[in-house]
Amino acid sequence: MASKGKEAGEGDPRFEILVVGMNGDLRGKQLPLSAEKKIWAGDVRLPTSTQSLDIWGDDNDDITGLSLTIGDPDGNVIPDKRSLTPMPWAPEGSMQVLATMHEFDGSRSFMDPRGILASVLERYAERGLTPVVATELEFYLVEENWRETGIPSPPASLTYRGDPNGFQLYDMSAVDALDSYLQTLRAYAKAMNLPAEATTAEFGPGQFEVNLLHRPDALAAADDCLYLKRIAEQAARKHGLKSTCMAKPYSDHAGSGLHVHASIIDRDGNNILDAKGSEPRLLKSVTAGLLQTMQEAQLIFAPFANSYRRFQPGSFAPTDLTWGSGHRGTAIRIPDSNGPAARIEHRVAGADANPYLLLAAILGGMLLGIDGDLDPGEETTPAYTPQGVKRLTHDFLTAVETFRQSAFIANIFGDKYRKLYGATKYKEAIAHLRTVSDFDYRTYLARL
Repeated sequence: MASKGKEAGEGDPRFEILVVGMNGDLRGKQLPLSAEKKIWAGDVRLPTSTQSLDIWGDDNDDITGLSLTIGDPDGNVIPDKRSLTPMPWAPEGSMQVLATMHEFDGSRSFMDPRGILASVLERYAERGLTPVVATELEFYLVEENWRETGIPSPPASLTYRGDPNGFQLYDMSAVDALDSYLQTLRAYAKAMNLPAEATTAEFGPGQFEVNLLHRPDALAAADDCLYLKRIAEQAARKHGLKSTCMAKPYSDHAGSGLHVHASIIDRDGNNILDAKGSEPRLLKSVTAGLLQTMQEAQLIFAPFANSYRRFQPGSFAPTDLTWGSGHRGTAIRIPDSNGPAARIEHRVAGADANPYLLLAAILGGMLLGIDGDLDPGEETTPAYTPQGVKRLTHDFLTAVETFRQSAFIANIFGDKYRKLYGATKYKEAIAHLRTVSDFDYRTYLARL
């Protein structure tokens, strides 16, 4: 499909300095390249309330008191040079860098998702440990007419008379049909030095998964994931499409997940989760830590009302707090228990999750298993499903209330952020409950 946007190379190059919002959104400033010294000097400022904005972009000063109430103060936007990368969709020479919001006393803002994850990583460093993390992101491509129709529709090359051709799991014909888009995606990833590996077609029409390689730096792994979301969107624009990381864009097709693989190495580079052919006690203990905190952290894994449409019986999105060795229906999967590849796979989060908050919650849960000797309960196998296990909620408001009461969340994210995030999501949940949907009208109006 021909490009409908501005070709790279047109116009003047620019420099973008970006901070991450509560919902994994990017906000920041676009500056001429001549202003680069200002960026590295730490002289770029944004209101700290930038990171308290809800999904609609409202600063919610009435519930947070962080904007007009206190004069909407600025913070210093401090760039992380490790995240400096080109913008291959922009005029040649354009650059972007991710930054962390700081108060003027030099401390990290309590609202900054990158800062929250950095604080969790400092706890690992105190123990002489380093998490090694990789993410697998699923997303959909849809036709660009979604703004006019109000609903998504699959790329025309994957439909017949407007209907999808069927399930496309690992279907190379679906990959071939969107080869020009995927080539652009890979070219952008290469230009930005993103460690993207396999690309596969998933169940839904126009749904794809991109795997990112393991990083012995969880902050960089989260940066990679956020950048991947950005290049998926930019490549889609170039080809007259839209990418979406909505957890459930279609009622009758698979949702999109964000799976996380994690292991832990010590100062000598040894994987401490390696069972070395014996009982994987530490692997089981960190698994137990994740399961014990999963209900409290579900709002991080499923941060929007739409997220809860993904948790359906009979789907690959886990609803039970279970674990297993190689069982893809479990919340925590252990793909390997021996050797350098010994790790857990966290399979709960949707593609809409903020990758920094997601990794903070996962690594926080794993810390409980590192510091204690915890039991994850019975293993789920193809031949056996434990009875009486706890479940995740299907209800957005229930997840919000559980999050707001959690001591674990306060410990990992800070009590101020627990209150801010919880209050913001409570507002969103109530707005969702108060909205009468098309389903209500179609089902009840004519019958009641």
